[in-house]
Amino acid sequence: MFLHTPHTGARTHAKSHTSSAAPYKDLTSHNHIQFPTRTKPPILTSHARISTPHHIMPSGQSNSNSNSNSNTISVTNNRQHNPPAEAVPSFPPPESESDESWVWSQIKAEARRDADSEPALASYLYATVLSHPSLPRSLSFHLANKLCSSTLLSTLLYDLFVASFSEHPMLRSAAVADLLAVMKRDPACVSFSHCLLNYKGFLAIQAHRVSHVLWSQNRKPLALALQSRIADVFAVDIHPAARIGKGILLDHATGVVIGETAVIGNNVSILHHVTLGGTGKDVGDRHPKIADGVLIGAGATILGNIKIGEGAKIGAGSLVLIDVPARTTAVGNPARLIGRNNRGEPVKNEGDVFPGETMDHTSFIQQWCDYII
Repeated sequence: MFLHTPHTGARTHAKSHTSSAAPYKDLTSHNHIQFPTRTKPPILTSHARISTPHHIMPSGQSNSNSNSNSNTISVTNNRQHNPPAEAVPSFPPPESESDESWVWSQIKAEARRDADSEPALASYLYATVLSHPSLPRSLSFHLANKLCSSTLLSTLLYDLFVASFSEHPMLRSAAVADLLAVMKRDPACVSFSHCLLNYKGFLAIQAHRVSHVLWSQNRKPLALALQSRIADVFAVDIHPAARIGKGILLDHATGVVIGETAVIGNNVSILHHVTLGGTGKDVGDRHPKIADGVLIGAGATILGNIKIGEGAKIGAGSLVLIDVPARTTAVGNPARLIGRNNRGEPVKNEGDVFPGETMDHTSFIQQWCDYII
């Protein structure tokens, strides 16, 4: 069952920001970072109105009303060109993590551009992005339609997500931090709207945060039901009790498993088929603790109540059963520690940037003396 687009009422306008070349503050706990440089799609020079079927119009709003409002999408079949519309912004993100208006205005502009260039997606983009007044409501609508089933209705899930985002501002700031993290670290991510609509790792993390809120409120049956739907739909299995920071990238995300007592810090990047699990014989606190800025490569398995230090790196396919100190690389099966000098001190990366942010998977190879091709 698909959720009808909610009535948005009066539209809100994102707060404008002045253009600046200065670096912006990362929405996580670390230092300033430069806005990612990438090839952006061309700025819009004109805007074609989008054909929108009646059945996705917000309740109480007709197509004639849409035509009368210059800020809404009107209905026409001949794709008439109008004066230049809102272009995709090129100014840097906000200075405050509580201010999501910049990212939301960017997403809306990207959605308008994509709807103009690909009419087959116009109705979908209007229903999922352009008809909503804010990022939390758009995200709630999208997650509800993704995770609903014949017995777990989209209307119930939509109300649940909206209430959680409204009552817990940190969920909203974490979502913005995650969007910025994906854009900064993943060269395959072409836009914020692409991440919001299509990145299942991003969507799984946002849904998990809501299930964690439910778990904390002792609504455990509903939290576990939501966990099950997340696993079914996104192939990402995160226990509702697991604690996860912000600025998280689940790259590809398929097969990621995170156990009940696991803790993940800020600015962590995790690739597909990673397991943060228990040893199978312990009870209570039995899962790994991942500090800030850690990079975990594809297929890595980390077992037991062990600590992975700040800025550490876990090589792809490694099996980690011991603590990994900060700024150290663990690689192999079973993993051994490299990346420390003769005095046992960690070798810092150039520019002292965490690997969880640089996504550098291979620099440790030059220190692995018996590495053979």
